[in-house]
Amino acid sequence: MKNEAHARIKINQLLSEAGWRFFDNELGRANILLENHVKITQTEIDAWGSDFEKTKSGSLDFLLVDTNNKPICVLEAKKESLHPLVAKEQARKYANAVDAQYIILSNGIVHYLWDLKKGNPKPIYKYPSPTEIGAIKDWNPDRVELASEVVSIDYIASVQMPDYAERPSWNGTVESSTDFIWNNKLRFLRYYQLKAVQKLQEAVANGKDRFLFEMATGTGKTLTAAAVIKLFLRTKNAKKVLFLVDRIELEDQAYKDFTNYLKPDYTTYIYKEHRTDWHKAEIVVTTIQSLLFNNKYRDLFTPTDFDLLISDESHRSVSGNSRAVFEYFNGYKLGLTATPKDYLKGVDIDKIKENDPREIERRMLRDTYNTFGCDNGQPTFRYTLLQGVKDDFLRNPITIDARTEITTQLLSDQGYAVIRQTEEGEESEIFVSRDFEKKFFSDKTNAIFCKTYLEKALRDPITNEIGKTIIFAVSQNHARRLTEILNEFAEKLFPNKYNSDFAVQVTSQVTDAQQMTINFSNDNLNGKTNWLEGYKSSKTRICITVGMMTTGYDCSDLLNICLMRPVFSPSDFVQIKGRGTRKHTFTFKSKNELNEEEIIQKDKKNFKLFDFFANCEYFEEKFDYDEVLILPKTGEGKTDNSGGNSKIKKYTSEIIDPLLVMEEKEIGLDGMKIDRMLYRDFENRIIMDDIIKKNVELGNWELIVSHIQNEILDKPNEYFNMEKLRKAAKIDRKVSIREMVEKIFGIIPKFKSKDEMLDEEFDKFISIYPPEEDVNIRALQYFFKAYIVDQDIRKIIETKDFQALQTNPTLTITQFKEVAAKYREVIPVYIKDYIKLENFAA
Repeated sequence: MKNEAHARIKINQLLSEAGWRFFDNELGRANILLENHVKITQTEIDAWGSDFEKTKSGSLDFLLVDTNNKPICVLEAKKESLHPLVAKEQARKYANAVDAQYIILSNGIVHYLWDLKKGNPKPIYKYPSPTEIGAIKDWNPDRVELASEVVSIDYIASVQMPDYAERPSWNGTVESSTDFIWNNKLRFLRYYQLKAVQKLQEAVANGKDRFLFEMATGTGKTLTAAAVIKLFLRTKNAKKVLFLVDRIELEDQAYKDFTNYLKPDYTTYIYKEHRTDWHKAEIVVTTIQSLLFNNKYRDLFTPTDFDLLISDESHRSVSGNSRAVFEYFNGYKLGLTATPKDYLKGVDIDKIKENDPREIERRMLRDTYNTFGCDNGQPTFRYTLLQGVKDDFLRNPITIDARTEITTQLLSDQGYAVIRQTEEGEESEIFVSRDFEKKFFSDKTNAIFCKTYLEKALRDPITNEIGKTIIFAVSQNHARRLTEILNEFAEKLFPNKYNSDFAVQVTSQVTDAQQMTINFSNDNLNGKTNWLEGYKSSKTRICITVGMMTTGYDCSDLLNICLMRPVFSPSDFVQIKGRGTRKHTFTFKSKNELNEEEIIQKDKKNFKLFDFFANCEYFEEKFDYDEVLILPKTGEGKTDNSGGNSKIKKYTSEIIDPLLVMEEKEIGLDGMKIDRMLYRDFENRIIMDDIIKKNVELGNWELIVSHIQNEILDKPNEYFNMEKLRKAAKIDRKVSIREMVEKIFGIIPKFKSKDEMLDEEFDKFISIYPPEEDVNIRALQYFFKAYIVDQDIRKIIETKDFQALQTNPTLTITQFKEVAAKYREVIPVYIKDYIKLENFAA
């Protein structure tokens, strides 16, 4: 059959399947008319035959009408040899002429639905039914109300307990009511979560209907999503919400969270548990894989079923063909991810090395940003790990770089050489880190890994037992062997405490593995700890996994993460590291001899990241964040990333493998390099701006500052602001726009630290007021600096409340007395007159 015949038959069939009728029948009147508003007759259908050749321009215009016989949709049917979008303007003209809001553009293979009131044509898989078209038309989201809804920090708490502010235990503020909030499990939005919702509202006001939140692991993406859901449901901009996750265990976690946050106002269902009555809930949670399997989303749902779709861990859940599920549904779309996109911004899209992990990473991130309307590479809202640590909401790791003699050679450029005998004589085999537990096996090495971890692991601060740990192995077999080794060690180190349940394998091959991850988080994997009766912690201390427990897994009391495998994907590394960043307070309640309740509380200060394959070094020093990947030349073949250059399929080492390197490093507020790569965009943006470049040469700083304030900072497309840039540049004080630009253009060599600037100001001061020989210069300098940086000190000195210095941690009364009496008066006056205190604010 000709292409035209295919198109003719397919379009007729698609119309019929969608419920549109060429003729009156028992189901109702005909609702397909010709463009001249007359009913179609069998004679006309016969005249068309099976192709469009007899119609003008090789196309037919059908007019679809509603139950009142009013035009609602124009169907522009093209033959298969033509792309349907070529008729876009022709169809628009006709639709406007008959006052139809919708257009279907189709050639029988590809179809688009175009709402003339809402932008561009969108691909569809099947024609919408008359009911769906009506639902789309009847759904009129109110952008103004959505954008203007007042969202405050108690937006969720007011659902959980509407009268919380009237309860006797409420002390007026969040800060003074911590016990009340904790006991009632109330959730108040943190400042950045509130900012995320407000940024979404700004985007809505600007006509956006897709949004992306890039928030570090542990910063409360689900709570933020709950606030967004309430916003849409409360303002009637959504009747139903679909929340997509990428793993089964996250379904249960999301269900519990949304039920806790939004019940009784809104109901949440897990789809697989409510296949027949899911429509009774406002919020439906499911995995993307469940909907994708056998195209279930197309068979069981209509595109109008959900008005808001939220994709958790969106860099995974909408990559590849999973995006088809997302695009199928109408409505607003929000993506949540903890993975920054700037790691691979220089990759050449046209030169793809398919099995390079950086290329896989690039495709996933590209899909994510394109899907959520962030083609410029900037999310709707961003909150980084560095910000979370500095705001004291997250924890940084202590890294343990441990390498054995064998792994040191595996990681080297030369690799690990093995001599084997062949018929031709001795032959050398070279193994590299990728070969470990794939081609190269060594239980001696695995034993050293486990021994080092046990010796250096952070302990539970209440019981002093090994802190809860996740170990990431190369394979399921590797996980099994590590589990055996660790349980053998536990028998010797902790007799009678464990029964081969100190460590457990949690991989896809293990029965009930998903439930095990939940039990571990809930502190009851294989029961409760027997180190302290009544203490809430899991008996099992270590979960050994391969790919599970990486993204979205919440276990705040995790104290150790072990990488007993190499990692090459930056997002995998960030996600794995992120399992340990959450804050936690270890708590034990007991009663003393007088039957009085005693509470012991210890805060989690950090966690340990054991790195046995130099992954931290790789992402800190060796990973090229801007590398342009080059496709191998024809005939070179594909790179085998599964191993090195060895020909041998399996080699087992029996030699003793002692520890060669063991370095422990506490990560400070500056974070790791992989956490700092986020804002290099700003320098490029400034350097490429011709207006800025020209006026830097002219020294016109007033115009430069004005231009940056008006055109670059705090814009929806980029969201650069001075506070983020200050943190990214590792500056411990506020910095001006001019100073930032001067540094970018090399006018100043570096940003001076707060201490350097304080020293400069003190030098100026003593050049004006040179101290006499009997003056304590050090005391003078300390008082000078303290007065500048500490507003409490300034207030004490100004009000002469010197008694307050008895308990002041910055400046004691003894230190103040060491300052010469003359300078106690001169310094405050000098600083007030000549120094801009805002320059020294953190």
